[in-house]
Amino acid sequence: MGATPPQPPPRFSPDGVWWWDGKEWKPAISPDRRWRWNGYTWVPNQVPGASTGSAAGITIGIVLGAIGVVVLVSLAVLVVLLTMANQIANVFSNVTAALGS
Repeated sequence: MGATPPQPPPRFSPDGVWWWDGKEWKPAISPDRRWRWNGYTWVPNQVPGASTGSAAGITIGIVLGAIGVVVLVSLAVLVVLLTMANQIANVFSNVTAALGS
């Protein structure tokens, strides 16, 4: 009773879409693209490097959100200053006159 020799590791194409079974190339991804052959069994297919909440994606979202807030606040301040510039200047003139007397 001899032990079975260890199986060689599975061989995949460079793009990972095909695997060699010793006789022919077979698809490593199911037709519905939900499953991937890992050389021994079918496992759920996940795109390498992709996740549901990657840190880079969250960081980019936060930065873009912050930039958007800064732009909106800047526009609001600009509109207020343009529409009320004469009134603000009049208030400062009144304060200056009151302090001077």
